[in-house]
Amino acid sequence: MSAEDNKKRAALEALKWLDDARVIGIGTGSTVNHFIDALESIKGRLDGVVSSSGASAQRLKAIGIPVLDLNAAGELSVYVDGADEANHRLQLIKGGGGALTREKVVAAVSKQFICIVDDSKLVDVLGRFPLPVEVIPMARSYVARELVKLGGRPDWRQGFVTDNGNVILDVHGLTILYPPVLEAEINQITGVVSVGIFARRSADVLLVGYGDRVEKITR
Repeated sequence: MSAEDNKKRAALEALKWLDDARVIGIGTGSTVNHFIDALESIKGRLDGVVSSSGASAQRLKAIGIPVLDLNAAGELSVYVDGADEANHRLQLIKGGGGALTREKVVAAVSKQFICIVDDSKLVDVLGRFPLPVEVIPMARSYVARELVKLGGRPDWRQGFVTDNGNVILDVHGLTILYPPVLEAEINQITGVVSVGIFARRSADVLLVGYGDRVEKITR
């Protein structure tokens, strides 16, 4: 089985966690795309979806699912999203697609966060995947210097602008032994909008797709 097959298996499993939710939150990325495709079969049950990115919103609209504004939707019962890395404590690195800030907002207002990944994303220690940090453009160089002090090697994702009009620094070389601590430290750097560590608000359920099964990890 390929990684795409494993992503699809995890995405299909997530449908079972929606229960009778009429409005849900959806994230961004290749695994989430499989989930959006699967939603077409049950779209009649949904009043709408809050999306964390313009790309996901376009995909939802293309299959006829209404996209709602979060301010109007209020608290969400379920949020489904992928991750670039996940550990067994359900702490994540996200932001490979650049939507980390909006993903954090949607996760924060959701009662349950269901994370869907293929088995290659499950790690013992976070940090192999470069850590995305969304930064206000004028603060890019300053924030980069501060990230070096924390032991990282920041790389400006040139040519990319977030849906919020900001830039991304991808931080290499980190071994994140204490994700909530590093998340707080980076968030306190002036000019940082958000960091792609999801530890203070981690997933509630992690669905990991393997070649022959989906493993469920819960808190």
